[in-house]
Amino acid sequence: MRNDKLLKQFEYPLPLERIALKPAKPRDAARLLVYDRRRRAVAYDVFANLNEYLPKNSVLVLNDTKVVPARLIVKLGREAVELFYVGKSGRYLRCMANRSMEKGTVLKLGAMRFKIMGREERWYLVRPSFGVNKIFSILDRYGRTPLPPYLEGSPLTEKKRREEYQTVFAAERGSVAAPTASLHFTDRLFKKIEKQGVKIVRVTLHVNLGTFAPLSDEHIESGQLHAEEYEVSKEAAKVLNAAKKEGRKIVAVGTTACRALESAAAKNGRLRAGSGVTRIFIREPYRFKFVDSLITNFHVPRSSLLMLVAALVGRKKLLELYSLSLESKMRFLSFGDGMLIL
Repeated sequence: MRNDKLLKQFEYPLPLERIALKPAKPRDAARLLVYDRRRRAVAYDVFANLNEYLPKNSVLVLNDTKVVPARLIVKLGREAVELFYVGKSGRYLRCMANRSMEKGTVLKLGAMRFKIMGREERWYLVRPSFGVNKIFSILDRYGRTPLPPYLEGSPLTEKKRREEYQTVFAAERGSVAAPTASLHFTDRLFKKIEKQGVKIVRVTLHVNLGTFAPLSDEHIESGQLHAEEYEVSKEAAKVLNAAKKEGRKIVAVGTTACRALESAAAKNGRLRAGSGVTRIFIREPYRFKFVDSLITNFHVPRSSLLMLVAALVGRKKLLELYSLSLESKMRFLSFGDGMLIL
Protein backbone atom coordinates (compact mmCIF):
# COMPACT_ATOMS: atom_id res chain seq x y z
CA MET A 1 0.00 0.00 0.00
CA ARG A 2 1.49 3.33 -1.10
CA ASN A 3 0.02 5.22 1.84
CA ASP A 4 1.19 2.84 4.55
CA LYS A 5 3.21 5.62 6.17
CA LEU A 6 -0.01 7.52 6.91
CA LEU A 7 -1.75 4.44 8.30
CA LYS A 8 1.19 3.66 10.58
CA GLN A 9 0.58 7.02 12.25
CA PHE A 10 -2.75 5.62 13.41
CA GLU A 11 -1.45 2.36 14.83
CA TYR A 12 -1.62 1.52 18.50
CA PRO A 13 -1.19 -1.79 20.38
CA LEU A 14 -4.57 -3.39 21.11
CA PRO A 15 -4.37 -6.54 23.26
CA LEU A 16 -7.11 -9.07 22.48
CA GLU A 17 -8.27 -9.05 26.09
CA ARG A 18 -9.21 -5.36 25.75
CA ILE A 19 -11.75 -6.12 22.98
CA ALA A 20 -15.21 -6.39 24.53
CA LEU A 21 -17.10 -9.46 23.26
CA LYS A 22 -20.40 -8.48 24.84
CA PRO A 23 -21.92 -5.22 26.06
CA ALA A 24 -21.98 -3.91 29.62
CA LYS A 25 -24.99 -4.80 31.78
CA PRO A 26 -26.94 -2.58 31.99
CA ARG A 27 -25.91 -0.71 28.85
CA ASP A 28 -25.20 2.57 30.63
CA ALA A 29 -22.88 0.80 33.09
CA ALA A 30 -20.17 1.09 30.41
CA ARG A 31 -17.28 3.30 31.44
CA LEU A 32 -16.85 6.81 30.04
CA LEU A 33 -13.74 8.84 29.38
CA VAL A 34 -14.39 12.59 29.22
CA TYR A 35 -11.86 14.86 27.55
CA ASP A 36 -12.30 18.62 27.79
CA ARG A 37 -10.24 20.15 24.96
CA ARG A 38 -10.38 23.68 26.31
CA ARG A 39 -9.14 22.72 29.78
CA ARG A 40 -7.06 19.77 28.52
CA ALA A 41 -8.61 17.76 31.33
CA VAL A 42 -9.37 14.03 31.47
CA ALA A 43 -12.04 12.48 33.70
CA TYR A 44 -13.32 8.92 34.12
CA ASP A 45 -16.89 7.99 35.02
CA VAL A 46 -19.68 5.67 33.88
CA PHE A 47 -21.95 6.33 30.90
CA ALA A 48 -25.00 6.58 33.18
CA ASN A 49 -23.62 9.94 34.33
CA LEU A 50 -23.16 11.35 30.81
CA ASN A 51 -25.80 14.01 31.49
CA GLU A 52 -23.52 15.62 34.08
CA TYR A 53 -20.88 16.40 31.44
CA LEU A 54 -22.98 17.56 28.50
CA PRO A 55 -22.73 21.32 27.81
CA LYS A 56 -25.62 23.39 29.15
CA ASN A 57 -28.46 23.76 26.60
CA SER A 58 -26.61 21.55 24.12
CA VAL A 59 -28.26 19.40 21.46
CA LEU A 60 -27.60 15.66 21.30
CA VAL A 61 -27.82 14.23 17.77
CA LEU A 62 -28.52 10.49 17.41
CA ASN A 63 -28.39 8.20 14.38
CA ASP A 64 -31.69 6.27 14.45
CA THR A 65 -30.69 3.65 11.86
CA LYS A 66 -31.69 0.06 12.56
CA VAL A 67 -29.45 -2.96 11.97
CA VAL A 68 -30.97 -5.64 9.75
CA PRO A 69 -30.07 -9.36 10.08
CA ALA A 70 -28.25 -9.15 6.75
CA ARG A 71 -26.68 -12.64 6.54
CA LEU A 72 -28.74 -15.19 4.57
CA ILE A 73 -27.68 -18.84 4.33
CA VAL A 74 -28.89 -20.16 0.95
CA LYS A 75 -28.23 -23.29 -1.09
CA LEU A 76 -26.29 -23.85 -4.30
CA GLY A 77 -27.06 -27.49 -4.93
CA ARG A 78 -26.05 -29.12 -1.65
CA GLU A 79 -23.55 -26.39 -0.77
CA ALA A 80 -24.44 -23.72 1.79
CA VAL A 81 -23.63 -20.20 0.58
CA GLU A 82 -23.81 -16.99 2.59
CA LEU A 83 -25.39 -14.00 0.91
CA PHE A 84 -24.74 -10.76 2.75
CA TYR A 85 -27.37 -8.13 1.95
CA VAL A 86 -25.84 -4.69 1.40
CA GLY A 87 -28.65 -2.69 -0.22
CA LYS A 88 -31.00 -2.32 -3.17
CA SER A 89 -30.23 -1.37 -6.75
CA GLY A 90 -33.46 -0.86 -8.66
CA ARG A 91 -35.23 -4.23 -8.84
CA TYR A 92 -32.09 -6.07 -7.71
CA LEU A 93 -30.42 -6.67 -4.36
CA ARG A 94 -26.76 -5.79 -3.81
CA CYS A 95 -25.07 -8.64 -1.96
CA MET A 96 -21.69 -10.02 -1.04
CA ALA A 97 -21.08 -13.77 -0.96
CA ASN A 98 -18.55 -16.09 0.63
CA ARG A 99 -17.73 -17.68 -2.73
CA SER A 100 -17.40 -16.58 -6.35
CA MET A 101 -20.35 -17.23 -8.70
CA GLU A 102 -21.04 -16.84 -12.40
CA LYS A 103 -23.81 -14.76 -13.91
CA GLY A 104 -26.98 -16.86 -14.12
CA THR A 105 -26.26 -18.89 -10.95
CA VAL A 106 -29.47 -19.64 -9.05
CA LEU A 107 -29.47 -19.97 -5.26
CA LYS A 108 -32.35 -21.38 -3.21
CA LEU A 109 -33.90 -20.78 0.18
CA GLY A 110 -37.02 -22.91 0.58
CA ALA A 111 -39.35 -21.88 -2.27
CA MET A 112 -37.43 -18.65 -2.87
CA ARG A 113 -34.87 -18.17 -5.63
CA PHE A 114 -31.97 -15.73 -5.94
CA LYS A 115 -30.44 -15.33 -9.41
CA ILE A 116 -27.01 -13.75 -9.91
CA MET A 117 -27.45 -11.08 -12.61
CA GLY A 118 -23.94 -9.63 -12.65
CA ARG A 119 -21.70 -7.31 -10.64
CA GLU A 120 -21.83 -3.70 -9.44
CA GLU A 121 -18.46 -2.61 -8.08
CA ARG A 122 -17.70 -5.14 -5.30
CA TRP A 123 -21.25 -6.45 -5.05
CA TYR A 124 -23.29 -9.13 -6.79
CA LEU A 125 -26.54 -7.94 -8.32
CA VAL A 126 -29.15 -10.49 -7.29
CA ARG A 127 -32.71 -10.83 -8.61
CA PRO A 128 -34.94 -12.45 -5.98
CA SER A 129 -38.14 -14.33 -6.78
CA PHE A 130 -40.00 -11.81 -4.60
CA GLY A 131 -40.25 -8.01 -4.80
CA VAL A 132 -37.12 -6.30 -3.44
CA ASN A 133 -39.27 -4.26 -1.03
CA LYS A 134 -40.00 -7.50 0.85
CA ILE A 135 -36.31 -8.05 1.65
CA PHE A 136 -36.50 -6.77 5.23
CA SER A 137 -39.35 -9.13 6.15
CA ILE A 138 -37.38 -12.01 4.58
CA LEU A 139 -34.26 -11.04 6.54
CA ASP A 140 -36.25 -10.69 9.76
CA ARG A 141 -37.47 -14.25 9.32
CA TYR A 142 -34.42 -16.02 7.89
CA GLY A 143 -31.44 -13.71 8.36
CA ARG A 144 -28.65 -13.65 10.90
CA THR A 145 -27.30 -10.52 12.58
CA PRO A 146 -23.86 -9.50 11.32
CA LEU A 147 -21.12 -8.65 13.78
CA PRO A 148 -17.73 -7.08 12.98
CA PRO A 149 -14.93 -9.58 12.23
CA TYR A 150 -13.31 -8.95 15.62
CA LEU A 151 -16.53 -10.08 17.35
CA GLU A 152 -16.78 -13.48 15.69
CA GLY A 153 -15.87 -15.00 19.06
CA SER A 154 -18.78 -13.31 20.80
CA PRO A 155 -20.79 -15.71 22.98
CA LEU A 156 -24.08 -13.98 22.09
CA THR A 157 -26.79 -16.14 20.53
CA GLU A 158 -28.69 -14.90 17.46
CA LYS A 159 -31.58 -13.83 19.71
CA LYS A 160 -29.18 -11.87 21.92
CA ARG A 161 -27.37 -10.38 18.93
CA ARG A 162 -30.63 -8.94 17.63
CA GLU A 163 -31.24 -7.36 21.03
CA GLU A 164 -27.76 -6.24 22.03
CA TYR A 165 -26.36 -5.10 18.66
CA GLN A 166 -29.18 -2.60 18.30
CA THR A 167 -29.80 0.79 19.91
CA VAL A 168 -32.85 1.17 22.15
CA PHE A 169 -34.16 3.88 19.80
CA ALA A 170 -33.45 2.20 16.43
CA ALA A 171 -36.20 3.05 13.90
CA GLU A 172 -35.09 3.21 10.26
CA ARG A 173 -34.03 -0.18 8.85
CA GLY A 174 -30.99 -0.29 6.60
CA SER A 175 -27.68 -0.72 8.44
CA VAL A 176 -25.42 -3.75 8.41
CA ALA A 177 -23.59 -2.45 11.49
CA ALA A 178 -24.73 -0.62 14.60
CA PRO A 179 -23.88 3.00 15.43
CA THR A 180 -21.96 1.67 18.41
CA ALA A 181 -21.54 4.88 20.44
CA SER A 182 -25.33 4.80 20.82
CA LEU A 183 -25.42 1.28 22.26
CA HIS A 184 -24.71 2.70 25.74
CA PHE A 185 -27.93 4.71 25.94
CA THR A 186 -30.93 3.60 27.97
CA ASP A 187 -34.40 5.08 28.41
CA ARG A 188 -33.39 5.96 31.96
CA LEU A 189 -30.39 7.96 30.72
CA PHE A 190 -32.48 9.78 28.09
CA LYS A 191 -34.87 10.95 30.82
CA LYS A 192 -31.94 12.32 32.83
CA ILE A 193 -30.56 14.10 29.76
CA GLU A 194 -33.87 15.70 28.81
CA LYS A 195 -34.55 16.71 32.43
CA GLN A 196 -31.30 18.65 32.30
CA GLY A 197 -32.56 20.70 29.34
CA VAL A 198 -30.54 18.99 26.62
CA LYS A 199 -32.47 18.67 23.34
CA ILE A 200 -32.41 15.31 21.50
CA VAL A 201 -32.62 15.22 17.70
CA ARG A 202 -32.45 12.25 15.32
CA VAL A 203 -30.89 11.93 11.88
CA THR A 204 -30.30 8.76 9.86
CA LEU A 205 -27.19 7.27 8.29
CA HIS A 206 -27.26 3.63 7.16
CA VAL A 207 -23.94 2.03 7.97
CA ASN A 208 -22.42 0.17 5.03
CA LEU A 209 -20.22 -2.91 5.17
CA GLY A 210 -17.37 -0.67 4.00
CA THR A 211 -17.04 0.62 7.55
CA PHE A 212 -15.13 -2.61 8.35
CA ALA A 213 -13.02 -2.62 5.17
CA PRO A 214 -9.35 -1.63 5.44
CA LEU A 215 -8.49 1.80 4.07
CA SER A 216 -7.15 1.57 0.54
CA ASP A 217 -4.84 3.81 -1.50
CA GLU A 218 -7.91 4.81 -3.50
CA HIS A 219 -9.70 6.05 -0.36
CA ILE A 220 -6.71 8.08 0.78
CA GLU A 221 -5.82 9.55 -2.61
CA SER A 222 -9.41 10.36 -3.62
CA GLY A 223 -10.34 11.67 -0.18
CA GLN A 224 -13.55 9.64 -0.33
CA LEU A 225 -14.82 6.58 1.54
CA HIS A 226 -17.49 3.96 0.77
CA ALA A 227 -20.95 5.31 -0.07
CA GLU A 228 -23.56 5.52 2.70
CA GLU A 229 -27.12 6.83 2.56
CA TYR A 230 -28.20 9.51 5.01
CA GLU A 231 -31.23 11.70 5.71
CA VAL A 232 -31.84 14.86 7.72
CA SER A 233 -35.55 15.65 8.06
CA LYS A 234 -36.91 19.18 7.63
CA GLU A 235 -37.84 19.26 11.30
CA ALA A 236 -34.37 18.11 12.42
CA ALA A 237 -32.67 20.68 10.19
CA LYS A 238 -34.95 23.42 11.50
CA VAL A 239 -34.25 22.59 15.16
CA LEU A 240 -30.51 22.16 14.64
CA ASN A 241 -30.06 25.32 12.60
CA ALA A 242 -31.93 27.32 15.24
CA ALA A 243 -29.79 25.79 17.99
CA LYS A 244 -26.60 26.57 16.11
CA LYS A 245 -27.72 30.18 15.58
CA GLU A 246 -28.38 30.46 19.33
CA GLY A 247 -24.85 29.27 20.07
CA ARG A 248 -25.92 25.94 21.56
CA LYS A 249 -23.34 23.15 21.30
CA ILE A 250 -24.06 20.32 18.84
CA VAL A 251 -23.00 16.95 20.27
CA ALA A 252 -22.91 14.15 17.68
CA VAL A 253 -23.43 10.66 19.09
CA GLY A 254 -21.02 8.54 17.09
CA THR A 255 -19.00 8.94 13.93
CA THR A 256 -22.08 8.06 11.84
CA ALA A 257 -24.20 10.93 13.20
CA CYS A 258 -21.14 13.16 12.77
CA ARG A 259 -20.72 12.11 9.13
CA ALA A 260 -24.42 12.71 8.43
CA LEU A 261 -24.30 16.21 9.90
CA GLU A 262 -21.06 17.21 8.19
CA SER A 263 -22.34 15.82 4.87
CA ALA A 264 -25.57 17.80 5.15
CA ALA A 265 -23.88 21.04 6.22
CA ALA A 266 -23.23 23.73 3.61
CA LYS A 267 -19.97 25.69 3.53
CA ASN A 268 -21.62 28.46 5.53
CA GLY A 269 -22.40 25.93 8.28
CA ARG A 270 -26.15 25.80 7.67
CA LEU A 271 -27.66 22.33 7.73
CA ARG A 272 -29.60 21.27 4.61
CA ALA A 273 -32.63 19.04 4.94
CA GLY A 274 -33.02 16.04 2.65
CA SER A 275 -31.51 12.68 1.82
CA GLY A 276 -28.36 11.82 -0.05
CA VAL A 277 -25.34 9.58 -0.39
CA THR A 278 -22.11 10.54 1.33
CA ARG A 279 -18.54 9.43 0.80
CA ILE A 280 -17.13 12.02 3.18
CA PHE A 281 -13.68 11.17 4.57
CA ILE A 282 -13.04 13.29 7.65
CA ARG A 283 -9.38 13.51 8.66
CA GLU A 284 -6.89 16.19 9.64
CA PRO A 285 -6.82 19.07 8.72
CA TYR A 286 -10.61 18.90 8.25
CA ARG A 287 -12.53 21.81 9.82
CA PHE A 288 -15.91 20.81 11.24
CA LYS A 289 -18.77 22.86 9.83
CA PHE A 290 -21.52 21.86 12.26
CA VAL A 291 -20.41 19.41 14.97
CA ASP A 292 -18.94 20.85 18.18
CA SER A 293 -18.52 17.76 20.37
CA LEU A 294 -18.50 14.00 19.86
CA ILE A 295 -19.47 10.86 21.77
CA THR A 296 -17.63 7.87 20.38
CA ASN A 297 -16.29 4.41 21.16
CA PHE A 298 -12.66 3.28 20.91
CA HIS A 299 -11.92 2.31 17.30
CA VAL A 300 -9.68 -0.18 15.55
CA PRO A 301 -6.14 0.90 14.60
CA ARG A 302 -5.47 2.30 11.11
CA SER A 303 -9.17 3.06 10.52
CA SER A 304 -11.07 6.00 9.01
CA LEU A 305 -13.07 6.19 12.25
CA LEU A 306 -9.88 6.79 14.23
CA MET A 307 -8.90 9.48 11.72
CA LEU A 308 -12.27 11.20 12.09
CA VAL A 309 -11.88 11.48 15.87
CA ALA A 310 -8.29 12.66 15.43
CA ALA A 311 -9.55 15.48 13.20
CA LEU A 312 -11.49 16.78 16.20
CA VAL A 313 -8.96 16.24 18.97
CA GLY A 314 -5.58 15.90 17.22
CA ARG A 315 -3.78 12.65 16.41
CA LYS A 316 -1.15 12.79 19.14
CA LYS A 317 -3.67 13.67 21.84
CA LEU A 318 -6.06 10.94 20.67
CA LEU A 319 -3.36 8.26 20.80
CA GLU A 320 -2.38 9.55 24.24
CA LEU A 321 -6.01 9.18 25.40
CA TYR A 322 -6.11 5.66 23.93
CA SER A 323 -2.93 4.76 25.80
CA LEU A 324 -4.39 6.07 29.08
CA SER A 325 -7.58 4.11 28.43
CA LEU A 326 -5.70 0.88 27.82
CA GLU A 327 -3.75 1.41 31.04
CA SER A 328 -7.00 1.94 32.96
CA LYS A 329 -8.46 -1.32 31.56
CA MET A 330 -11.22 0.25 29.49
CA ARG A 331 -13.01 -2.00 27.01
CA PHE A 332 -12.52 -1.33 23.30
CA LEU A 333 -14.43 -1.49 19.98
CA SER A 334 -18.13 -2.07 19.29
CA PHE A 335 -19.25 -3.44 22.67
CA GLY A 336 -16.64 -1.46 24.57
CA ASP A 337 -16.65 1.72 26.62
CA GLY A 338 -17.25 5.26 25.42
CA MET A 339 -15.58 8.65 25.16
CA LEU A 340 -16.99 12.19 25.26
CA ILE A 341 -14.90 14.87 23.60
CA LEU A 342 -15.95 18.36 24.64
